[in-house]
Amino acid sequence: MSTSDALWAYRDRFGDAFGRTYFRRFGPGVASSVGIGTYLGEPTGAVDDASREAIGLALRSGVNHVDTAVNYRCGRAERVVGEAIEASPIDRDAVVVATKGGFLPFDGERPDDPAAYVRDRFLAEGIVDAADLVNGAHAIAPDYLEWSLDRSLDRLDLDAVDCFYLHNPETQLAERSREAVYDQLEAAFEALERRRVAGDIGAYGVATWDAFRVPEGDERYLSLATVLSRAEAAGEAVGPDDDHGFEAVQLPFNVAMADAFTRRNQRLPEPSDADGGANADPVSTLEFAHEAGLSVVTSASIGQGELASEGAIPADVDATLAGETPAQRALNFARSAPGVTSSLVGTSDQDHVRENVASGTFDPLGASAFDAVFE
Repeated sequence: MSTSDALWAYRDRFGDAFGRTYFRRFGPGVASSVGIGTYLGEPTGAVDDASREAIGLALRSGVNHVDTAVNYRCGRAERVVGEAIEASPIDRDAVVVATKGGFLPFDGERPDDPAAYVRDRFLAEGIVDAADLVNGAHAIAPDYLEWSLDRSLDRLDLDAVDCFYLHNPETQLAERSREAVYDQLEAAFEALERRRVAGDIGAYGVATWDAFRVPEGDERYLSLATVLSRAEAAGEAVGPDDDHGFEAVQLPFNVAMADAFTRRNQRLPEPSDADGGANADPVSTLEFAHEAGLSVVTSASIGQGELASEGAIPADVDATLAGETPAQRALNFARSAPGVTSSLVGTSDQDHVRENVASGTFDPLGASAFDAVFE
């Protein structure tokens, strides 16, 4: 697991090469505001090799935040992350490693019949109960998450991960009421609190796609205040004190998907609010997270490559951003949003790693300048 001393030492080693606020508070110390993701790519040996080299280069260049998931690239992504860290001259405790559980993973390749694979591998073996499964591929039941975390630690070949996300919990809303999903989250958080106490994870959070971006009345909406209150209840239930390990939120954010900043869909409760803030004035997800002391990690920071082309960023916005390439300017837009801790970019191309790292040599927009983009 990462340590405060090692994270700060990494910052001291690389910080002078980057612009203002490149390293930001995360976990027990600080981490780079440019992170490397591992979602994209076919489940092949060639992509494994390229991804391993890309992660290794990132670690040696000032990027110490690596994000993955148990299901990415049919389970290969986690293995590659672990191999890259093992081979790196950068100590493990100077790297923030995050993974996710929720979607059922394949084992190295996509099966010819995914439904049959799920029946034989997960249902028949009792890893997940059919009643907990949504869309044939998603579960956040505590027993399944325990299995998923153990699977991740094994594939990563690590004793612990720094952050474990529940992956797209809004998926459960396809078949359950919102209140039932909140109950599921609390049960899941209690399981993760126990694993935090055991030292298997440093913290946990939720990695979402729609939940915190859509309007309050949307069928895929979740209240961050309620999610946080369920984590607080889990912390009180598990102990050893009444603290909790819910520390991070991951969501898509870029110049074309700026809802987390522009849409006021979350409500900050006052300490005395019995209704959980239901009647409070709404704020954006980024403002809520900042006020609640949560780290925000952005996914799709350059729109999975779509914003890396000339003209993809609106000209008036592009003119405000620092960077030599569209990808750098898009990434710096995401990093500039008030409340953002780190912005992820997935790549297995070493030239793209260098381009992404170089974006951090430019200063991000200040809060007032970022606000002005939307005026």
